[in-house]
Amino acid sequence: MTTEAPSAPVDARLRPGDRAYLRVSVAMFVSGVAIFAVLYSAQAVLPHLSADFGLTPASAALSMSVATAAVALGVLPISALSERFGRVPVMAVSVAAVAVLGLLAPLSPTYPVLLLLRALQGLAVAGLPAVAMAYLADEFHPSALGGAVGLFIAGNGLGGLAGRLLAGFATDLGGWRAGLGAVAVLALACGVAFVALLPPQRCVDRPPVSAARLASGVRGHLADAALRRLFLAGFVLMGGFVTLYNFIGYRLMQAPFGLSASAVGLVFLAYLGGTVSSAVAGRVADRFGRPRVFVAAVLLAIAAALLTLPDALAPVLVGVVLLTVGFFGAHAVASGWIGRLAHTDRAQASGLYLLAYYAGSSAGGWAGGLVYQHAGWSGTVVYLVVLFTVALAPVLRSRGPAAAS
Repeated sequence: MTTEAPSAPVDARLRPGDRAYLRVSVAMFVSGVAIFAVLYSAQAVLPHLSADFGLTPASAALSMSVATAAVALGVLPISALSERFGRVPVMAVSVAAVAVLGLLAPLSPTYPVLLLLRALQGLAVAGLPAVAMAYLADEFHPSALGGAVGLFIAGNGLGGLAGRLLAGFATDLGGWRAGLGAVAVLALACGVAFVALLPPQRCVDRPPVSAARLASGVRGHLADAALRRLFLAGFVLMGGFVTLYNFIGYRLMQAPFGLSASAVGLVFLAYLGGTVSSAVAGRVADRFGRPRVFVAAVLLAIAAALLTLPDALAPVLVGVVLLTVGFFGAHAVASGWIGRLAHTDRAQASGLYLLAYYAGSSAGGWAGGLVYQHAGWSGTVVYLVVLFTVALAPVLRSRGPAAAS
């Protein structure tokens, strides 16, 4: 009597051509649009918040800083929650909460109430980037993962761009409340589509992560000098980038430029250049090495910051575009570098980089407001140059294999 050999387990992860492949990909794309549109919409209305509530630029920028600080604080804890309650429920709650809080924000009677709602939005936003990458890695076959991640990141970028543009145009028509409200309606529509499209998670093959394991991984990554320098780079790069976009609107709406809110909103189209540069930088870094491409991207950002000094619209706009290209290129290289240097618990290493990245957005953007209101745009450019110079730390201080990664 012959016995059949046990069949190999079937890999149920999604590939192109599977019925659920497109459905899940589109769901993740619209989720990115929803949350990042709301997160960054406040950047387009900062001058109007200043006018309506009598705020300095730094005080108005707190509407961005409290949100991104909450994202930074929420990334690791919410990631752990997804191990306990499942990735799909956590992401669904995150997107729904972002949309609901977005609808409440325009009703804020005072600025402190608006700040509270923005902080809650940030915590809700943290539920998506903290979980989405792990979900995609679980559900998609490695041969299809790159395309799925790329589409999700494209949704993030498009959401940030759409939120700023839509808020700018709607603000011209009805003030900052109309601007934030219009973006919230967009997020609500995307959230409904996300919940309708995303099927229950099928591939759950990772054991729950204990608090002790999480703490051990974090300690190990923080003890690694090369990783610490990359975390620092993410912190200062994002601090400088957010400073540019927080306060360039103030400058362009004042003399000698005198642009409207909708015209200033068009400046955010520079993000499209960053979308391209992030993809190109990753491929070029694979060929020529991460340190060289990282340095080139940061130096481009420094030169671009200096281009924004003249009181002439053309060089300012070119400077904004090139700084965006340089920032996204450097960020893409640093993100991949983390995975190369972290030999264990890579998800936690990426989470720590994300924490530093959003903490830089919060603290660096707020500090940039103080610089802008006390030293004007020229002082702000000096601030940007200093931050971007510090971002070179992973290359200037690295030795041996890390430097050549």
